[in-house]
Amino acid sequence: MSLTIRWLLSAVVAISASATFAQEIKPVAKPAAKKSDLKYIRVVKNDKEEPIALETSVIRFIPKADEASKPTVEVDLIGAVHVGEKSYYEELNRRFKKYDAVLYELVAPEGKKPAKDTEKGIPTHPIAGLQVGMQSMLNLEHQLQHVDYQQANFIHADMSPEEFDKKMKDRGESFMQMFFRAMGHGLAQQGKKDGGTKDTELFFALFAKDRALKMKRAMAEQFENLEEQMSVLEGDNGSTIITERNRKALEVLRREMGKGTKKIAIFYGAGHFPDMEQRLLDEFGLKRVNEEWVTAWKLEK
Repeated sequence: MSLTIRWLLSAVVAISASATFAQEIKPVAKPAAKKSDLKYIRVVKNDKEEPIALETSVIRFIPKADEASKPTVEVDLIGAVHVGEKSYYEELNRRFKKYDAVLYELVAPEGKKPAKDTEKGIPTHPIAGLQVGMQSMLNLEHQLQHVDYQQANFIHADMSPEEFDKKMKDRGESFMQMFFRAMGHGLAQQGKKDGGTKDTELFFALFAKDRALKMKRAMAEQFENLEEQMSVLEGDNGSTIITERNRKALEVLRREMGKGTKKIAIFYGAGHFPDMEQRLLDEFGLKRVNEEWVTAWKLEK
């Protein structure tokens, strides 16, 4: 039982940090390794080493030739986990109003903007269904119900369902393949020194009186190991779910920069950012100049 929990959580963590799907969806070269000290999701602990919050990053980039005080363009990577506290999405909505353009992630027909705070915003794709299941288990909210996609500065920057489906077929990929990779990853984790301890914690969390809190703490640790989780999905040649969708998002970024848009946010699952940051550095000539953190999950009693 505990091993099944481990690899299933690995799959949900990886996909939930990288993919948002609309209701309509139907079932490159390997990026350079990023620096090991760069994080896009982190767990904050108190003086007693107890987890108190899961946070996602807001990372700013400007052209390498610009002075930090007078950039010609600013690009912020705003990381997301697709289930979180309601207050988390309220804070993101507040931040979004400050941008000229917010390029958003959603595998959906071009220009689709989900309605906020309606049941219709909840996706029905099997992978998104896992996110909804995790939302219920952890007593959290789903992104598509609370992010205000109706804001005028929101610009679709993702594949259509047809593009996504075709690209997966062209690459010989499937969601089942991803789950089996995650299963293999879970088996490998069993052999690690603390693997048994972590499995036991996950198992007992399922039956704890404060199950939502215990499960959130266990899942937060999985999210913090995001780079390892994403490598499970990516394989040696990238993937549709990460690298190909990143390519599409950055095509939209290049278009907006070409139009003279000055202050741009890219709102994507944090699992996209190791590859996306490397592309911003290599292909756009940008540099990282600042980072902030937003609380996505509260982990205190």
